Amino acid sequence: MRILIALVLLTTPAHAWEFSTTPICTLSHSESGADVQVTYNHATALYAIAITSPEGWPGAPAFSIRFDGARPNTISTQTFQTTDQTLTVTDSGFGNVLDGLEFNSTANAFTQTAAITVSLDGAPGPVQQFRACTTAPIA
Repeated sequence: MRILIALVLLTTPAHAWEFSTTPICTLSHSESGADVQVTYNHATALYAIAITSPEGWPGAPAFSIRFDGARPNTISTQTFQTTDQTLTVTDSGFGNVLDGLEFNSTANAFTQTAAITVSLDGAPGPVQQFRACTTAPIA
């Protein structure tokens, strides 16, 4: 029985938070129901968060992300774009988003017409790497 459980766990895809510097500072996470990508571009000094949902993001006047856990917070904006199944928010400051990702257990992204929940398990280390990348230009 233990072997069967181990085989099932090994064949289940890992849903890890990952950090990369190629081509720009990037923090990413995929799990069933959502793909999240946070970027920082030194050339434009802009952050972006793109959340892709298989169900898409039907038209809505506002977008919010609620972080639940040790440092709960809700951030809302009316300035976002949707393309196909991806919703994107771009801004010059993302401190509250990064704090939410680093210090909480789940992120709930929602509009008036759609919602997804993403686990933040394993996010703190990659978020710290992302923060370091945003403060130093990539060589």
